[in-house]
Amino acid sequence: MNEIRNFCIIAHIDHGKSTLADRLLELTKTLSDRDLEAQVLDDMDLEKEKGITIKSHAIQMEHYKDGQKYVLNLIDTPGHVDFSYEVSRSIASCEGALLVVDATQGIQAQTISNLYLAIDHGLEIIPVLNKIDMESAMPDVVCDEVCNLLGCDPEDVFRVSARTGEGVAPILDAIVDRIPAPQGDPEAPLQALVFDSVFNSFRGVIAYFKVVNGSIRTGDKVKFFSTGQEYTADEVGVLKLKLQPAQEIPCGSVGYIISGIKSAAEVKVGDTITRVDKPCLKAISGFEEVKPMVFAGMYPVDASKFEELRSVLEKFQLNDASFVYEPESSLALGSGFRCGFLGLLHLEIVQERLFREFNMDVITTVPNVSYKVFTTQGDVLDVHNPSGMPAPTLIDHIEEPFIRAQIISKADFFGPIMKLCLDRRGTLVSQHFITADRVELNYDMPLSEIVFGFYDNLKTISKGYASFDYHITGYRPARLVRLDILLNGEPADALSSLIHEDNAYDFGRKMCVKLKDLIPRQQFDIPIQAAIGAKIIARETVKQVRKDVTAKCYGGDVTRKRKLLEKQKEGKKRMRQIGTVQVPQSAFMAVLKLD
Repeated sequence: MNEIRNFCIIAHIDHGKSTLADRLLELTKTLSDRDLEAQVLDDMDLEKEKGITIKSHAIQMEHYKDGQKYVLNLIDTPGHVDFSYEVSRSIASCEGALLVVDATQGIQAQTISNLYLAIDHGLEIIPVLNKIDMESAMPDVVCDEVCNLLGCDPEDVFRVSARTGEGVAPILDAIVDRIPAPQGDPEAPLQALVFDSVFNSFRGVIAYFKVVNGSIRTGDKVKFFSTGQEYTADEVGVLKLKLQPAQEIPCGSVGYIISGIKSAAEVKVGDTITRVDKPCLKAISGFEEVKPMVFAGMYPVDASKFEELRSVLEKFQLNDASFVYEPESSLALGSGFRCGFLGLLHLEIVQERLFREFNMDVITTVPNVSYKVFTTQGDVLDVHNPSGMPAPTLIDHIEEPFIRAQIISKADFFGPIMKLCLDRRGTLVSQHFITADRVELNYDMPLSEIVFGFYDNLKTISKGYASFDYHITGYRPARLVRLDILLNGEPADALSSLIHEDNAYDFGRKMCVKLKDLIPRQQFDIPIQAAIGAKIIARETVKQVRKDVTAKCYGGDVTRKRKLLEKQKEGKKRMRQIGTVQVPQSAFMAVLKLD
């Protein structure tokens, strides 16, 4: 066990984690030159296209120091706030972390929140200053920031360029010297923490785990603690670039297990694996349960594919443990699922991955957050969906989730950022200057206000400099109303939303204008109305497509034209009574983009 080191790389988005991981793999000769490519651990097409890490990736390397061989298990983690659950799982299975800071940008919000997460788990932190080869780098200034944050000496901070490989080699020795070996008892009953899993259509569920106590061998009879299901370990092995079978995974190391599990529901991330003949007494206290922040309905485009969508979501949840779903039905869209996400980027990525990996096209409704509704009878209801709201006469009051938002920005953008937060019903909690020109602002804000475009607006007004991070602080009373959109007099429940009273009129007006552009013209007039209860607050009309029925009347009496037009009008009225309006998917997506 003294020869094993488990560590992860944490940083803000785009500070060079995956590139640094590439250099470490290169130096330890884990990959042949033929396999080397940029961001080699980002194995999804989507990750390469967007240039972000979505999944945390584990890989094993070997490093020789003073003639002694060490096994290094590296986990590369995502940097975006929407994937922070991946980071928390990686941190739970490590003893140390490389904290990467971009020398051109300095410390950002996600750097700080990931750092606190690592310190809470008692990890040894090795600070690394990246991108020192850039012309705009400020290594000395950023080094001082890091030393103030961590309370370390400037010589403890590694200055590297992950792109060119300059200064990376000493990090490997530091990992061996400074990160402690895993603690555990090799003779105790087996206890292994499942930190990730994937579904393989040929081999079933493959679970990735870290052995905390004992060891696991091929052929062992094992059981999963939370489900109590028993299996035979058909194959165990270590995670190189491909899965590499081994006879035994020793105490303290990281590996995978294939045991022919067919159903995705039988493996839970955070579960404990133990042996059947010599079980451990209690499960490992894993990481906290995930709390989804944003809810949206997902419906199959073709209603007959409901069961197919169910099995796809079940397999997908294996690979993305922060995604949750439950069945629901809608008047307009039929049967589907209510899904919970960690943020809007997460929602976008899930939708894209379902299409690419499972060829599943889905309609996504307007995202919203979860509210607590207190009724006059004294009940408390959790409402994720506007259609689940009780009648206004039965509601005593409604509470909405609040967040503590942490924004770090250049001091030049101080004013516009404060205005943005105040417009979104934020209240300033504290502000302090990290350096002479970098300021940290802490705001209390309703979660529903940041769901729509807040992050994009923040990036725009700060020219891309501001970084943003948040955590839930609890629920507070709010004046909310349900805004319905009526198409041809029928409520389109997929477009309904719960919204603050003060913003309802503006939002309803914008929705109607936007939908007028997106709904195709039909043979009859389509009124688009925004309503709160029985009160209509905005209206637009999509004009009908008409045939020129008077074309055959050349000259002659006006009453002949009038007769033909009246006849047409009667037909249009009948048509409107039986007509149904099809809402294109682009309309649902456009609502999310409303400024």
